[in-house]
Amino acid sequence: MNKMKKEVKDNPKKQPRNNREILILTYFFLAIFVAFIGYLIYFQAAHGEDMANSPYNRRRQNQLAQKVVRGQIMDADGEVLAKTEIDDEGNEVRVYPYGNLFSHVVGYSMNGGSGLEAGYNIRLLKSHASIFDRVQNLLSGTKNIGDNMVTTLDRRLQEAAYYGLGDSRGAVVVMNPKTGAVLAMVSKPDYDPNEIGELWDYYTSEDSQGDSSLLNRATQGLYPPGSVFKVMTALAYLRENDDKYEDYLYECTGSINIDGEVINCYHNEKHGTVDMKHAFAESCNSAFVDIGYHVDKQTLIRLCKSFYFNSKFKLPLAFSKSSLAISRATTTYQIMQTVIGQGETLVTPMHMAMMISTIANDGKMMQPYFVDHIENDAGTTIKTYKPKQMDLLLTTRETEIMKEFMTAVVQEGTATSLRNSGYTVAGKTGSAEYGTKKGSSHSWFICFSPVEDPQIAISVIVEGAGEGSAYAVPVAKNILDAYYYD
Repeated sequence: MNKMKKEVKDNPKKQPRNNREILILTYFFLAIFVAFIGYLIYFQAAHGEDMANSPYNRRRQNQLAQKVVRGQIMDADGEVLAKTEIDDEGNEVRVYPYGNLFSHVVGYSMNGGSGLEAGYNIRLLKSHASIFDRVQNLLSGTKNIGDNMVTTLDRRLQEAAYYGLGDSRGAVVVMNPKTGAVLAMVSKPDYDPNEIGELWDYYTSEDSQGDSSLLNRATQGLYPPGSVFKVMTALAYLRENDDKYEDYLYECTGSINIDGEVINCYHNEKHGTVDMKHAFAESCNSAFVDIGYHVDKQTLIRLCKSFYFNSKFKLPLAFSKSSLAISRATTTYQIMQTVIGQGETLVTPMHMAMMISTIANDGKMMQPYFVDHIENDAGTTIKTYKPKQMDLLLTTRETEIMKEFMTAVVQEGTATSLRNSGYTVAGKTGSAEYGTKKGSSHSWFICFSPVEDPQIAISVIVEGAGEGSAYAVPVAKNILDAYYYD
């Protein structure tokens, strides 16, 4: 004992140093604990709803369904798109008042669900009814009324898109380019969600696979983009030739030959001498093969990557990612095909709506969203969904040039049927060849309006229809007329 006292006396700094080390260690673990708690709070705020809504969390969702009557889904004006009715025997029946009209975007709730019914399943199974109602329901053994979901969907535009597409196969997406709010979404062939239970075996049988009515072509359908991809090719060229793009001239003879590989203009049309704007407006394949062939591959790859080609992005509906198949090993012919939207490039109508919206919104790509707010059965707002910017992808100059090019498409190019509509439009048509049968092509049109202050962006594809100007443009016009005049 005397020896220990002597040692401390001889080393007066030893004990404080030990205390300091213990204190540092304590603070270190405290910092880790605080960081862990902070991460849990962040994770719950950022991903809690996604985790709760996951198909792997069906047990919790089923437990909620035993206690809560599923809430309603409404359009932006409060029109009921989906509701739960209770029959005389106490059975709950999900009812869709508009039948086929909103089938793919609203979806259905049974058999795993689809559309918004699946994407916001947990929200519709939660109840924020008043405490008085919940106590009363508890005492009486009655289920609570679930929260209602008010979407961004506009019934007028949905009807215009639905009836504009008619009996054709294809898809339409309508967005507000400034916010990312989805105003309408149509996919055909469609189905009546009121009959999904009795027709489930048919829709999922081998006999109906060619029909693929349950497939949401707007978000899951993958198509060659055809000439609408020239938007990306033009942007890549502008990145490399910003100061001299106006000097570009090309003599179109109806086809182009590079290293023995030949690409023809649509119907072998000879466009004559064209600058870049008129090549874009007339959708001249030959000029754009020339333009794209002289763009560095890496410039195009980086641009497309920034636009989420070959990447996933957040969407509450099931979707496929668009793909760009190009690398340093890509052959001359593959490059020639790719820069005009052919080859192995595949896109979804939703992705094309996002692309055109980014140009309309001065280079800002917005996160697509379908829900404006969640409210309880009394109409009190529980949660509001606000616009989110995904990325700033283009400069102001780039968007101004592209708006000029796309306005020329309507004023003097392939979409002149919109020229005297009483509103201004900028867009791009496309005819995307597919399969081995000569002449088989999908009809594309992407656009925004008004040009001066874009408020609406549209993406249309009509399967197997042919020229974009003949089939997809009239669908867009039907939507624009409804937006401005109904």
